Amino acid sequence: MKEAPVLPDLSAIQLKAAAYLVRAGKVSGKVLIHRRLLEEIESQASGGDVVAVEGLNELRSACGERGLELEYVGEAGEGKASRLMILEDASRRGAKILTCDPVTARMAESMGIELIYELPPPPFTIKELFGDDVMSVHLKEGLPPRVKRGVPGRWRFEDVREEPLRREEIELVIAHLMREAYESFGSDAFLEIDEPGVRIFQLRQYRVVVTRPPFSDGFELTVVRPIVKRSLRDYYLPGEVLDRLETQAEGILIAGPPGMGKSTFAQALAEHYKELNKVVKTIESPRDLSVSADITQYSKSAAKGSELHDVLLLSRPDYTIFDEIRGPEDFDLFIDLRLAGIGMVGVIHATTPIDAIQRIANKVDVGVLPSIIDTVIFMDKGEVSEIYVLEMTVKVPAGLRRADLARPTVIVRDFMSGEPRYELYVFGERTFVVPVKKEEAEARVPERKIAQLLQKHIPDFSIEAEGNLVRIFIPERYYRTYIKKVQNKLLKLARRYSLNLQAFPR
Repeated sequence: MKEAPVLPDLSAIQLKAAAYLVRAGKVSGKVLIHRRLLEEIESQASGGDVVAVEGLNELRSACGERGLELEYVGEAGEGKASRLMILEDASRRGAKILTCDPVTARMAESMGIELIYELPPPPFTIKELFGDDVMSVHLKEGLPPRVKRGVPGRWRFEDVREEPLRREEIELVIAHLMREAYESFGSDAFLEIDEPGVRIFQLRQYRVVVTRPPFSDGFELTVVRPIVKRSLRDYYLPGEVLDRLETQAEGILIAGPPGMGKSTFAQALAEHYKELNKVVKTIESPRDLSVSADITQYSKSAAKGSELHDVLLLSRPDYTIFDEIRGPEDFDLFIDLRLAGIGMVGVIHATTPIDAIQRIANKVDVGVLPSIIDTVIFMDKGEVSEIYVLEMTVKVPAGLRRADLARPTVIVRDFMSGEPRYELYVFGERTFVVPVKKEEAEARVPERKIAQLLQKHIPDFSIEAEGNLVRIFIPERYYRTYIKKVQNKLLKLARRYSLNLQAFPR
């Protein structure tokens, strides 16, 4: 019986898989090259991309070595040689399709076309490069392959070999990863973004990012694996911090520079809330948090328009982990969901805690800022470095002196010491962020102690301070509680600090 001809697609030519299989004796029939593919190869070469031309030369040489006939078929025409066009032509000619593309392979199977889907061996496998302490693998054409070795905040780059990578080597590694991913999509793998210049997918614990010209200046492959999975108890947080996270904090920012362990902490916090029987969901792009199946992970890149907003408002999770907040739409979604009453945990890049706060403050009225953010956790080298809390009061802001300048002011405190670090307020049409000097902070110790006493019994109040005069405004429904449980303690405190204390129902 006559051997069916073989029609390779562009991927098989570019990766030199067609030449490899001919030389290996796995292709023995006539080899057909569609003229539409020739046009595309010529177009790539005109733009400086000669990989496909080199692959075609390799195939022609391999056919000559093995004594196989190479024939050019089909009609030239405008437009690219699409998957469907090549598949339909193979079907009409009774040819086998030779491909390195998993989508083409699946379509060929569904159309009943004979298929050769086999790849040359890669220069190395990703699994080989990932040792126990390797965080990520970085491959770029023209550069030696590199790995990032260490842990968040303490890592170093190492070259895997001295020779620079060729583009076809990177393409071959990508093709093997894609084949493995397509075999397990829906279970151990999922595709986040698939565009001409960028492809992002998750394969088991690996996050794979592929970029190519014109999106990037060369072919690049980055594979990231979380090497640390921690629980909240591994951070050895003080009891009062855990108590705040469990009972008070509902607008949390996890901030820090890249690679400092923000997502690892967010993952630990998500699992902690789940163990407290909270309903937890995540918003990710791509979905790379390693969380238990009880926590539903939503893809921001796969959602359209207001889908995420509507789904979360209707499903009403106790907490939503937003990893990570980048563009204006992300900030708008975070703010809107938080104001709707959903507990939000946002991961955000920032060099200092106040930078993270300002990125939200610039988008809302200062008066509602503590309703959106009440706790900021700053990460450094994989550990919790600082914790700030936000509260609203009416006072003369730091740096101002006249009593008639009292206004709503957001105080940013160091949670562990209770010391105010910054104040945010509006003056004219501008929002000011003012560091609180140490002597000013010490002068406000009585004011802070008054607030601490009130918080034990009264959930809503405001304080105005002008020199030695302190006015407290308490909602009418809590005023009797104030008289019974707080008033005498506050009067003793006022005498100790020589304050004139006045309380008013409102």
